[in-house]
Amino acid sequence: MPHLTKQSLYQFACLLLLAGLFNSCKEILPKPTEITRIPVDTSKIDSLRLVDSLPSFNSPVGLAVDGVGNIYVADYGNNLIRKITSGGVVSTYAGNGNEGNSNGTNNLASFNSPTGIAIDGAGNLYVADSGNDLIRQITSSGNVLNFAGGDTIVAENGIGRHSSFSSPIGITIDAGGNLFVADAGNNLIRKIAPDSTVTTFATSPSGFANLINNPTGVAVDNKGNVYIANYLSNNILISDNLGNINVFAGSGSFGNSNGSLATASFYYPNSVAVDNKRNIIYVADGVNNLIREITPDGMVSTFAGSGRADIIANGKGTNASFNGPSGLAVDAAGNVYVADTNNNLIRKITPDGTVSTVAGNGHQGAHNGKMLARVKKMLVNSSHKNTVKIFNKHRF
Repeated sequence: MPHLTKQSLYQFACLLLLAGLFNSCKEILPKPTEITRIPVDTSKIDSLRLVDSLPSFNSPVGLAVDGVGNIYVADYGNNLIRKITSGGVVSTYAGNGNEGNSNGTNNLASFNSPTGIAIDGAGNLYVADSGNDLIRQITSSGNVLNFAGGDTIVAENGIGRHSSFSSPIGITIDAGGNLFVADAGNNLIRKIAPDSTVTTFATSPSGFANLINNPTGVAVDNKGNVYIANYLSNNILISDNLGNINVFAGSGSFGNSNGSLATASFYYPNSVAVDNKRNIIYVADGVNNLIREITPDGMVSTFAGSGRADIIANGKGTNASFNGPSGLAVDAAGNVYVADTNNNLIRKITPDGTVSTVAGNGHQGAHNGKMLARVKKMLVNSSHKNTVKIFNKHRF
């Protein structure tokens, strides 16, 4: 038997210790994420590259839909405006991905954290470029220019660049081409006429200083009523066409209770949309991970979503799930489109409440192309709350 010195015994003990550590590390490695997809023919496509090749987004927030079914996306995290055709093809419509406020055609322009988007009858887009405190216009030919807003963040009224905003987030347009803007940082609802004249449309009335509290979403019905997602007060406001404002729905308490307008509750509602044919108001109830609806008889209910954020699931009503849903848009057929922000997906809800995925692979990115596979169910890490940082312009 060979003679063992103290040095050789020490070296042998160190090797045993390292081997033990290596084995223990192998045992605690996390299991891979479970992903189930609707079957597709992948015989000629590498399974790993399939996910990467699908179109992707990075915290999409705002949506608008045109008369032929094209969807426009304010892709917040990518500083881009994206387009999804009715055939499901995703492309970059405007922006180069860099933070900035450059004007120009398509990818020569730049944005800084775009959040809201609206479209007029001529195909011009209007973008709430929240990081730049500007309202931008993208003409139907793809030219980007500053439509309203200047160098300050106070609530100045005026024409075009002689006006100012502070973190404008939501934007909508009425039949006359007037824009309404949720000026979150100023706690105001602003109106922009077609000639770019900016005025203050609605403010908290005397004696109710905090009635408008970090507004983030706006929608207008065919009677000229403006609905407001009043983020920090957990309710929905309504203003008539003269700017007289009142609470429309929500008790003001955190919650997800359904029921009458006065007793229902929300948890940081961030966006609203109107189905003018059926007179239904839809609400993106962000922290509850739900899409709520308010019917003409004054009842609030859950239209879609289970409330779970740890799984991406399509299905009907509460069998589906969202993670921090935000921007909403309604098409002529009554379909509701949802920017599923924390899941990096664009979702569709049919009038009967059936949820499907329109575009996105669930991962952050800026890939263009056509959806090759539909995500059926995906377990996800739901620990992040991007929508809180996006929408709250007063506390974070």
